[in-house]
Amino acid sequence: MEDLHSYGWYAKRVAKYMPKGVFKPVPVRLWGGLAYLSIVIAGLLIISLTNWHPLFYLPIALILGASFAGMGFLGHEILHGTVVKKPWIRDLLGAIAFWPLSTGPKLWRKWHNLNHHIHTQHEENDPDSWPTLERLSKSKFFRWIYKLPLVVRSFFAFSSLAIQFTAHSLKMFFAYIKDFKPKKQPEVCLQMILPWTSWIGLLFLIGWEKWLFAFFIPLLVANLIVMGYISTNHRLNPLVPVNDPLANSLTVTVPKWVDYIHFNFSHHTEHHLFPGMSSKHYPLVKEKIKTLWPERYHEMPMSKALLALWKTPRVYFDNRELIDPNQGHLYGSLGNGLNVEKVDYKKMKQ
Repeated sequence: MEDLHSYGWYAKRVAKYMPKGVFKPVPVRLWGGLAYLSIVIAGLLIISLTNWHPLFYLPIALILGASFAGMGFLGHEILHGTVVKKPWIRDLLGAIAFWPLSTGPKLWRKWHNLNHHIHTQHEENDPDSWPTLERLSKSKFFRWIYKLPLVVRSFFAFSSLAIQFTAHSLKMFFAYIKDFKPKKQPEVCLQMILPWTSWIGLLFLIGWEKWLFAFFIPLLVANLIVMGYISTNHRLNPLVPVNDPLANSLTVTVPKWVDYIHFNFSHHTEHHLFPGMSSKHYPLVKEKIKTLWPERYHEMPMSKALLALWKTPRVYFDNRELIDPNQGHLYGSLGNGLNVEKVDYKKMKQ
């Protein structure tokens, strides 16, 4: 970790190998968004206007959840400016894409584009980083949580993925609303309130039984899919003083058809290297990174990354290692002794 480089250092060395035009917006990605939006509208209409047995609505709910997630992945790309450049169109399309997840475009750009991307895996400044042992010791609740066995904590942690994106989004709203200028705050509030108003309004319109299948279950499914990626993006990596995407980020591999419908969201190291490049081109970036720095690049199947998350705690000891505070067990992080093939720990020295 002593040999860290900024994302700009890597980007400068990779960019010269990229073909011309890779940094231009790719508006054709919107066809995927239109397909998802059409599926969502159709699913909502079917559930709202029919009177089938609830079990027949379950497959529709699952499809809706997958579509909510797909729209979120596209919204992420839109709000990075890689689909359209004009600000008002970008924000409008981003708002529509994030509508099912009820996250406003201005909040997202503040929370994700600025704070997370600029301070990735910084122990204090990254809003998405997990706590250090020092921070954990200040919370009675988390001290109590970490007295539970690791397998119990892992079970509840994985179960909570079904609500984590929604919960974290609300947390970020309250964390950052005061950072916006007073004239902008009403707009940021409106972008958060309007989606929730529409979904709660739908509840009163169609009743709670249908609403469970039209929104609640799909939202849980969408959270699971989105957090399945987000939980592997950085949580096995160390905290770092320099925003080095090869040290602080992980790319996971999924079937090609999944990459297609999820807009290459699996290519996360590549995204942190070139957040202003359409994810359409990330396979080219991956190929060049693996040629230039094969020993530094972190990549594994998503299933393997999730299993490693299950077997390791989420508290940092010295930025490089993860610790189970109650047991005093130390686990490595990626690039710092973590072997995902055989996750093991060592005892903390007294």
